Amino acid sequence: MSTFQKTIQNTVSITGAGLHTGQDVTLTFKPANVNHGIKFQRTDIEEKPIIAADVDNVVDTSRGTTIGKNGHNVMTVEHVLASVTGLDIDNLLIEIDGPEVPIMDGSSKYFVNTLLSAGTVEQEKERNYFEITTNLSYTDPENKVEMLVIPSDEFRLSVMIDFETDVLSTQHAVLDKIANFKDEIATCRTFVFLHELQYLINNDLIKGGDLNNAIVFVDKIISQEELDELATFFDRPKVEVLKEGILNNLELSYPNEPARHKLLDVIGDLSLVGLHFKGHVIAKRPGHLANIEFAKVIKKHIKAQTSRNKAPIVDPNKTPIYDVNDIMEILPHRPPFLLVDKVIEMTDTMIVAVKNVTMNEAFFVGHFPDEPIMPGVLQVEAMGQTGGILVLSGVPNPRDYLAYFLKFENVKFRHKVVPGDTLIFKLELVSPIRRGICHMKGYVFVGDKIVTEGELMAQIIKKEN
Repeated sequence: MSTFQKTIQNTVSITGAGLHTGQDVTLTFKPANVNHGIKFQRTDIEEKPIIAADVDNVVDTSRGTTIGKNGHNVMTVEHVLASVTGLDIDNLLIEIDGPEVPIMDGSSKYFVNTLLSAGTVEQEKERNYFEITTNLSYTDPENKVEMLVIPSDEFRLSVMIDFETDVLSTQHAVLDKIANFKDEIATCRTFVFLHELQYLINNDLIKGGDLNNAIVFVDKIISQEELDELATFFDRPKVEVLKEGILNNLELSYPNEPARHKLLDVIGDLSLVGLHFKGHVIAKRPGHLANIEFAKVIKKHIKAQTSRNKAPIVDPNKTPIYDVNDIMEILPHRPPFLLVDKVIEMTDTMIVAVKNVTMNEAFFVGHFPDEPIMPGVLQVEAMGQTGGILVLSGVPNPRDYLAYFLKFENVKFRHKVVPGDTLIFKLELVSPIRRGICHMKGYVFVGDKIVTEGELMAQIIKKEN
């Protein structure tokens, strides 16, 4: 089932103070065209620069995530980006009339509510997902950080934090579906330890700070004089420490609200990969620096795989390496079970072949005759025949050998194949052929779209006389 890109229906705005600058800033969310992605525009600057929400544009992670381009920055983008991802929005222009996204209450709640008020609309373009098929990781042993993404049918997250203090030690949080973000994660606020808060205050680093936008954990003995100073700074009549070890500024929404907020941050930071991906993210002691470094790992992997899996260009005027008569000299198959028409490219480790699917194919007689669809099993067979051409063309007298399937793995059918489609097969050896056994990864394209993929293993055996 296809998923289409989304944007918002109406332009909406939200205003608040930036945590670090203290400056009142208005965010205006505007609909955007397909493939636009998420971009910020600094409307307070004469040239109105646009900065894409992309990990390549991250310039600082010290007190939040800051993106920038050509010297123009937008600070603290993670909470609003988590909201956009959590609501499954693909295309959006976020105008901002200042240098920093407002902190609001330290969660994503207000951004979510604002975007919900705008409504969402599906667009006439399918969304591209990248499926993680191998484990990817990032570690920072010095800070005991471990981040991992493993294959999964959905985008899922599991987060563990451990600050090794009496007031905040080990906590876990899980999000099984991004659709649950609004109800399970969006309201979870940022947090800070008292010693960090006092440092920030003394160094004039949280001009927009307020006891309403952070959970404050008291990790040290604090005097009444210090409490009174905090009350004065935050314009409160009284500040005290509750038995849970937090200041009396607010109540926890969940016992594990800190871990849930860290999960929120991971979502926002990983959105900077710039592409929807399916995988289970497992994060131990994440932070903005680690999140961004991990996002770079994922983006690099996606870029490499996408380039590798790009549809080959088929030039109809180019003479094929093998036409159908040549193929029948290599393979024992004959019509109607010969499912490869020509080979257009081949090296020692890779082959590209073509099949034109027509309405007079024998299998269309009985397979969904009212809505003809090429059986997936025959697409897999055609991949196997293409792989057989590659391996048998490398042996003397290929007609003396047969290639038998040993197994297929990780086969996925992404789109249906119908009469009129031209199938392009691309197969590559995963490892060198040993003892007559070959392991291949294969893709089937229609145009620039992958319709089928999978791994196959076959054995080359000499015919018995």
